[in-house]
Amino acid sequence: MTAQPDPPRSRRERPAKSALTRHGIVSAAVAILRAEGLEKVTMRRLAQELDTGPASLYVYVRNTAELHAAVLDELLGTVGPASAGGDWRERLERVLTAYTTMLFEHPTLARSALTARPSGPNYLNLIETLLALLAEGDVPPVQAALSVDLLLLHATATAAEHGAGKAPDEDWDALRRTLEGISERIHPHIAALDGVLLSGEGPEGRLSWGFRTLIAGIERTAVTD
Repeated sequence: MTAQPDPPRSRRERPAKSALTRHGIVSAAVAILRAEGLEKVTMRRLAQELDTGPASLYVYVRNTAELHAAVLDELLGTVGPASAGGDWRERLERVLTAYTTMLFEHPTLARSALTARPSGPNYLNLIETLLALLAEGDVPPVQAALSVDLLLLHATATAAEHGAGKAPDEDWDALRRTLEGISERIHPHIAALDGVLLSGEGPEGRLSWGFRTLIAGIERTAVTD
């Protein structure tokens, strides 16, 4: 006998879907990011995950750029406030390092964060923490305000360049081979420092040195008209 197909289920017999919310959409997007990477966090893929149509998502999120910014803000909730112990410079560096470490785990998000403009509560909390620590160090308000973008840009760019999960970097290998054969006569300074230029203390050491350099400069460099 030929097996008979199952009769279609009435819509009343199907489990009711949870109502869409912005929080639920962002949470689903974060789950896709962790499992598949940011390139898969699209409206179409998200609609598939939530069993709805892409058009229904635009009621809560205007576009993919806003969605990625919301995902970044959600993950910023893991950064946490400034820890106790140490002077304001050390605590400021620890907050910035925690932010960078979070992005190290999601290099595609780090690259997106170079242009993303999050405006959620976790981003605002991060900015407030940075400004509070700069104020504790008596950094003039205008210098402090301008320094926030500079500090976060250094952190974000470092994570985008060195984040885990990147494919083997053939460009760096090619540059390393070039430096190994550099002419001391034509490029004497490069030849003398070729090892430090590419290796140094590794990304973590470079990150810390960069933060300390920026913080020292922020303290001492007045804003001119």
